[in-house]
Amino acid sequence: MKTYMTFRTNIARGKPMTNGGGDSACPFCDRETIFREGVVIRQEDPFLLIENKFQTLDHAYQMVLIETDACDEDLSTYGKEHLHALLRFAIGQWEEIEKSRKYRSVILFKNHGVHSGGSIQHAHMQIVGLNDVDYREHVTEQDFEGYTIHRQPGVEFNLSKYPRAAFTEFNIVLSDMGAIDSMADYIQVAIHFILNHMNKRFQSYNIFFYRLAGKVMAKIVLRAPGSPYLMGYSIVQVPNNLEDVVQRVQSIYFTNIT
Repeated sequence: MKTYMTFRTNIARGKPMTNGGGDSACPFCDRETIFREGVVIRQEDPFLLIENKFQTLDHAYQMVLIETDACDEDLSTYGKEHLHALLRFAIGQWEEIEKSRKYRSVILFKNHGVHSGGSIQHAHMQIVGLNDVDYREHVTEQDFEGYTIHRQPGVEFNLSKYPRAAFTEFNIVLSDMGAIDSMADYIQVAIHFILNHMNKRFQSYNIFFYRLAGKVMAKIVLRAPGSPYLMGYSIVQVPNNLEDVVQRVQSIYFTNIT
């Protein structure tokens, strides 16, 4: 059964646009205004979790996690210290909001690029508390089964055998929170590969986070115009070169496969 949420189009019309040629000033660069006019939930420089000024969903509370001070940086290029601290902060805030029990479920995700569903270029994630929806009702462990690219104790990086929607979906499955920095490294590898070694016409991706079966999972998805089979018939196409993609990632990023 599908789940439907009401999208407030009247509020969305007022959102600034800096993705895809939008000419609005970047609201996430103007921290002085954020602190003066916005609702700051948590600050841990340079990370900032704030209330989303544009609450476009009914029965939900939307938050924005600003990842960096600089508008031209991206997760694919962060230094290791920044990368690791960011993921610890993001997952920590997500977990804290879940534990508040204010919401039926809480989702954490990231948009990047014009095809990702995001309107602001400045690197950010989103945390959304859903009052009436449990996202886990639409998620199964099979969604994260795949051809192993690399693994370390407590974390596995794979290419999905059963993508939820896209041709190419990378999964990271974290079974031990002690390996969270390795999870961050794998996420960065997946994003770098998507942006530099796949279809250069589509420089967009999403990261979706899930908590399922006692594990934290991330799915990194190359975003491009949707397949008509998926949009019209909910039929997911699986490419026949998945193992070739695995070998390409291994040859570029991992010299010692374990």
